Amino acid sequence: MKRLTVSVEESAQMLGISRAFAYELVRKNEIPSIKLGRRLVVPLAALLRLLQTPDADDPIVDLVAEEQVEARSVTDADGACEAHKRVAS
Repeated sequence: MKRLTVSVEESAQMLGISRAFAYELVRKNEIPSIKLGRRLVVPLAALLRLLQTPDADDPIVDLVAEEQVEARSVTDADGACEAHKRVAS
């Protein structure tokens, strides 16, 4: 049987954003989520629907774009980009 939900961390990976940013979007109700006991999950169907219908006026589009710009511009002392560190993690 296929899974119907993914964790917030998995949804962050799918969206190409940080885990912290995904939790922020969940808190703002911009990524749909369901609380099951103490666990917070994202319905896969809702996540896919969100990705299939980008709307220029949708705040999540702006927030994801901002996160991508920030990730590209942030480097550490070794010059490694934070986005590359996230992918490697």
